Amino acid sequence: MNDKDPLAFTHESVPVRIVLRRGAAISATADEARRLGLRRLLVLSGPRGAGTARAVADSLGPLCAALHAEARMHVPVEVADRAVEAARAAGADGCVAVGGGSSIGLGKAVALRTGLPLIAVPSTYSGSEMTPLWGLTERGVKRTGRDPVVQPRSVVYDPELTLSLPVPLSVTSGVNAVAHAVEALYAPDASPLTRLTAEEGIRVMAEALPAVAEDPESLEARSRALYGAWLCGTSLGAATMGLHHKLCHVLGGSFDLPHAETHTLVLPHVLAYNAPAAPEATAAVARALRTDDAPRALWELPRSLGAPRSLAELGLAEADLAQAAAQTTGEISVNPRRVTTDGVLQVLRGAYEGVQPEPYETL
Repeated sequence: MNDKDPLAFTHESVPVRIVLRRGAAISATADEARRLGLRRLLVLSGPRGAGTARAVADSLGPLCAALHAEARMHVPVEVADRAVEAARAAGADGCVAVGGGSSIGLGKAVALRTGLPLIAVPSTYSGSEMTPLWGLTERGVKRTGRDPVVQPRSVVYDPELTLSLPVPLSVTSGVNAVAHAVEALYAPDASPLTRLTAEEGIRVMAEALPAVAEDPESLEARSRALYGAWLCGTSLGAATMGLHHKLCHVLGGSFDLPHAETHTLVLPHVLAYNAPAAPEATAAVARALRTDDAPRALWELPRSLGAPRSLAELGLAEADLAQAAAQTTGEISVNPRRVTTDGVLQVLRGAYEGVQPEPYETL
């Protein structure tokens, strides 16, 4: 949209088939592969999710060519190289990524390198499976990009897969999805549909996470969280990333911080920073959270549900803040508010100390 023509927009919808139901990982994945005409699938996962991936692989029967359980956080390029080699050695004509962001990210890396179609079977709530965004880490630097070839052709959501996800990780994973929606709300290329999807995604996720924390065995609550993840991921898939995602990619790729927890701690401070330049987006977040202070609500929600409280707790050293701020500032091309090294440093310091976010009007 623009000031001269507030109704002007461009929106592109990528065709992705979504299946959400209990037991779908075992009952529906093979059907999705057949719909795509796939006959030899490489199943990808991380070491901790290998048991679940094996169950999915077994459900594929003769469609499974091999299981490769070497996914790692932030997708190191050497890990991607080995997965590409495994796909070629298996004669795979497609991939099934089973697990969290590391597995989905590895599946995207294989798709990027080979063009093979990807089916995603997520076991967390980040929503990254709904985006055409990829990331690879090489020599401590995480590169990201956007390419339709990495967009999964089918996404199979099964709440039963998330039952083993501990409550703290469920919470941070869900807030990671909320971060997608927040950035989509103030993205310069957001459309009316993007904004509607993002606001609804935030509302759904903010209601689902306390329900998951109260009753971790509730399949209804976990289904709602997956529904929220779908909405949040879809909104970012149609929009451009800003300061929040770039900062989290630097913290993850260069300082090896855990992905979901980092998003959770950084988000309220970035929103507070951007709020003066994005009042409509901030108001939409506040409506979704039923609050008059969106940054504070995003700070309080995960803390009340047992999430980590500071970047220092995650292992970031105070001496690293200046380097992270400078590196992030050099990589920002799109953000509602002008990004300065001093501004990013203040955002980082707030997340590092775990303090309540304050307005940044003076920057």
